[in-house]
Amino acid sequence: MITTYKRGGFSLKDFAYCAPSTLREAVALKAEKGEAARVLAGGTDLIVQLRGKRFAPDCIIDIKNVPEANELSYGPRRGLVIGAGVSCWRIYNDPEIVDRYPGLVDSAAIIGGIQIQGRATFGGNLCNASPSADTIPSLITHSAVCHIAGPDGKRQVAVEDFCTAPGRSVLAPGEILVALQIPIARKNTGSHYQRFIPRNEMDIAVVGVSSHVTLANRGKEFKAARIALAAVGPTPISAREAGDSLAGQAVSDEAIDAAAAMAQSAARPISDMRGPAEF
Repeated sequence: MITTYKRGGFSLKDFAYCAPSTLREAVALKAEKGEAARVLAGGTDLIVQLRGKRFAPDCIIDIKNVPEANELSYGPRRGLVIGAGVSCWRIYNDPEIVDRYPGLVDSAAIIGGIQIQGRATFGGNLCNASPSADTIPSLITHSAVCHIAGPDGKRQVAVEDFCTAPGRSVLAPGEILVALQIPIARKNTGSHYQRFIPRNEMDIAVVGVSSHVTLANRGKEFKAARIALAAVGPTPISAREAGDSLAGQAVSDEAIDAAAAMAQSAARPISDMRGPAEF
């Protein structure tokens, strides 16, 4: 049991801290506690929310000791597997990811400073379901799939379908996000994530864009493309029509500008802490 924490005017209610060593144990705890429990992957969002009294859970379930949540592997059949507890630091220091998934590296390296990156996780960032999350657009454009475990078994959900509203997701009360799986990196593909912030001290995107492109005909033609947006809607947005419009076209500024205009039209900005929708 954690005693009440008080420092600098902040206080937390007592809660039980649980660190299961197996996925089965973690799922059983979450199923038992339901909404009274919160899962801790890295804690960079959760601890702030606890201090701000957004949540007052009876139990914190730390998944850092669950093997499936800490897997980081790449293979020619499964592709890339990123456990929900894998830190951003591990992601952008992995040679396979740096070589094959540069857009994921962009997202991992842009979140906070190195101290935050040593704790923050793609899984936690996704489950926090913030519209401005820097990792979610890159996961969408890389066609990532969520592996979810719960009392009724395991299931898979595409990342682009995971977030349902600000701070909300498809996870049922007893379910846990275990890992993210990303298809193998094909030849002649590239990816990038970029965000706009009004000043360096502000670490929350006003708008973010991820792109993933496959080229053909010796790099002269778009074979396929995916585009996703952050912070311009109640959830991250897959600008599917914009990406599809590039397929089969010659690589040119005109084709890119037209796709950019289509992506812009897919935006559904909301007024929030970053500014009014018009901004």
